[in-house]
Amino acid sequence: MDKELTYKNPNGLTDMTVEEKANMESYVKGYKDFLNKGKTERLCVKEAIKIAENAGFKELKEGMKLKAGDKVYENNRGKMLLLAVIGEEDLNKGVNISASHIDSPRLDLKPEPLYEDSDLAYLKTHYYGGIRKYQWVTIPLALYGVVALKDGRVIDVAIGEGDETKLVISDLLPHLGQEQNKKPLATGIEAEQLNLLVGSGEESKKKVLQLLYEKYGFEEEDLISAELEAVPAVMATDIGIDSTMIGSYGHDDRVCSYAALKAITEVNMPKKTAICILADKEEIGSEGVTGMKTQAFETFIEELGADVRKCFKNSFCISADVTAAYDPNFADAFEKRNEAHLNHGICLCKYTGARGKSGASDASAETVAYVRRKFEEGNVHWQIADMGKVDLGGGGTVALDLAYRNIETIDAGVPVLSMHAPFEVVAKYDCYMTYLAMKAILG
Repeated sequence: MDKELTYKNPNGLTDMTVEEKANMESYVKGYKDFLNKGKTERLCVKEAIKIAENAGFKELKEGMKLKAGDKVYENNRGKMLLLAVIGEEDLNKGVNISASHIDSPRLDLKPEPLYEDSDLAYLKTHYYGGIRKYQWVTIPLALYGVVALKDGRVIDVAIGEGDETKLVISDLLPHLGQEQNKKPLATGIEAEQLNLLVGSGEESKKKVLQLLYEKYGFEEEDLISAELEAVPAVMATDIGIDSTMIGSYGHDDRVCSYAALKAITEVNMPKKTAICILADKEEIGSEGVTGMKTQAFETFIEELGADVRKCFKNSFCISADVTAAYDPNFADAFEKRNEAHLNHGICLCKYTGARGKSGASDASAETVAYVRRKFEEGNVHWQIADMGKVDLGGGGTVALDLAYRNIETIDAGVPVLSMHAPFEVVAKYDCYMTYLAMKAILG
């Protein structure tokens, strides 16, 4: 028998041409810039709108008459963005969707955060999403967000950018840490110890408030109506002596969001309308008015001129979210034959969920076959995987929320090392393949 019947998935770097490598590096440069400018979901939306408008997108207005080829977007409360390129077919025949999220694990300030203890000023935090708390101490942190005043003004805050002063959470020195060392990893640092050090000296709280008032014009009471997020004060950078990887905060899930955004800006006259959703709140269950469970998506479809139920019934969505990359340092957590590997392309995930596929949409065999065909047509290198051993791994994405709307949906995204850590690692090759995958689906 001459036909090769076995399935093999090679390392994608092996056969890349000089031209392909140059295209990959050009794409990665734009992605790293997006990461550096989009440290929060609000900043991601602002940067995404700039990119979209430069590509010819216009804000969708009530009553706007749309035709094939028109490019529009809707900004949902500054934390969720929906974009569309109108296709040649009637919207009721379905649309092609890429849905990803722009929020990442972080530390949010509590409503009354500022206090002083032993001549040191601190900000109390409440962690957001799944973090390993011990990873957030003794690293430089920045503070981004908004303070909303009673008179209606909203003040942008950015502390720790570039060469500016940074914030930090202190840890116990090893000389005094014998009792701490006896604790399980999960409780070595408690949630209430994640306090940002922001000042020192006598009346340190008063001095901090004075400095904030001089720079931003708000008082302590105004912190009650603020959304301020502490994130790692690091810039996206190449990783490895061979520079084949990228290290940064926020790959989950801005690596897929940027791929989808970049792809839709290059769609011009699709057969089916192409839609890109950049959603908020995935890390805490996609709840709220800017999460994927919101009816804002239905409203957007109605404003485009479609019958929502008919449109959804005939639509397809790729839920673009990251997955765990196999890490030989922690091999016991993985089932090696069914895990994602760096440099093997975008990873399809037929189902997510955990422990018996709980919380998974579980794409059909026909859907997987459709995506395989589209990826082959787009010269996309892909792989397929679970996320960790059965009864040990698993996770959630927005796929469940799209499938609930009667939209055929499957997960796919970039494999990540150290997912949810303050500094995650991805392969450039997988980033680039995810961008090509989004083009294959949306175009």
